Amino acid sequence: MKKNKFLESAFILLCGGFITKILGFLIRIIYTRMVGNDAINLYSLVMPTYSLLLTIATFSLPLVISNLISKHEKPSLKILSNATFITIFINILVIIFIYLTKDFIAIKLLHDARTSILILAMSLTFPFISLSSILKGYFYGKQKMLPNTISNILEQIIRILLIYLIIPPLIKKGITEAVMGLILMSIASETISICCFLFFLPKNFHIKKSDLKPDLSTTKEILSIGLPTLSSRLIGNIGFFFEPIILTNILLFMGYPMSYILNEYGAYNAYAISLLAMPSFFIQAISQALLPEISKFYYLNNITMVKKRYKQALILSFIIGLFFSTIILFFRNFFLLKLYNTLNGTNYIKILAPFFVLFYLEGPLQSMLQALGKAKSCMYITIIAITVKLSSMALLSFFNIGMYSLVIAEILDILIVVYLSFKSIKKSLNS
Repeated sequence: MKKNKFLESAFILLCGGFITKILGFLIRIIYTRMVGNDAINLYSLVMPTYSLLLTIATFSLPLVISNLISKHEKPSLKILSNATFITIFINILVIIFIYLTKDFIAIKLLHDARTSILILAMSLTFPFISLSSILKGYFYGKQKMLPNTISNILEQIIRILLIYLIIPPLIKKGITEAVMGLILMSIASETISICCFLFFLPKNFHIKKSDLKPDLSTTKEILSIGLPTLSSRLIGNIGFFFEPIILTNILLFMGYPMSYILNEYGAYNAYAISLLAMPSFFIQAISQALLPEISKFYYLNNITMVKKRYKQALILSFIIGLFFSTIILFFRNFFLLKLYNTLNGTNYIKILAPFFVLFYLEGPLQSMLQALGKAKSCMYITIIAITVKLSSMALLSFFNIGMYSLVIAEILDILIVVYLSFKSIKKSLNS
């Protein structure tokens, strides 16, 4: 009997995602207790900048390569070599940009001179993360999820070991050095990940001189998928960047004290959203397994199997979303106390939880659009959703409802993304 590759891949990623999530949670606890609040605040300050620049440097390569390789249209080596050339070029540009602007970003935008050296340290990690992303995309495209799972677990284990070995002596030198140590750990963990991927490469995987020659058609294909995907992610990051800025300024104008804004935004973002999104690694596993499967069947014009996998992914995601959203809704106070030792955010969870059932459909729907070659549709949907979210949040903030303006805007964002994604997929499959 033929194996269900989608369910098999999803199961492997679910197991690996669970272990990785637990190890990541351990890393946060260990590092936080070692370095203290000042270092955590400094690390948090540079994270949005890091996320934004890393998105550009990696160019959404796992999605792009997974999509192309799953179609079996071109030799894998040709795709990998061209992706490598593209990412080397982008990384060089990003690193030069960071070197020239690090002081401006640190002093003028982040208002902390210490972040200048940290931003520069971040740029050193980009080539390693990018190369790891290329290999990750290759195995996703081949629907071999075990290498990705093992590499993720090894990365986290290496991080834990390095935290115990490197961070204590760095703390004695200063907070900046301790944060820099955490950032530069990515070089070691990503190197281990790359070695793990190389180990799992097929025995007949030999690189010839002709394979290294850039191919214009392959490059164009990578860019045609990568640019809209990158644009979509950048728009999302930029939207999240402006969210607290717009909210804070309007609420201050309406007479809310800064202490209220900080406390309530922290309760919303750090506790309510964090708790509701905690099981999202399940959905990530489904989305990652879905993309190469759909790409393959869609390329073969097997629409019956495309629809079957699409329905399986949505049903599975809906069941997971319904289960966790219900559990979190009814036991929100228990989880908040046990995990964060606070009840802040409980009122926001009460309103958001029913709609987070739909939030868990976003990942599979977006992966489905990518697999169908609708990366531009993802970008347009993101633009519409972010525009509606920010504008509705701004408008509602003038009605003196405090942080609930953001809660309502978040719900509108979820509804728009799910509705427009579903509509676009339906149109593609029925055309």
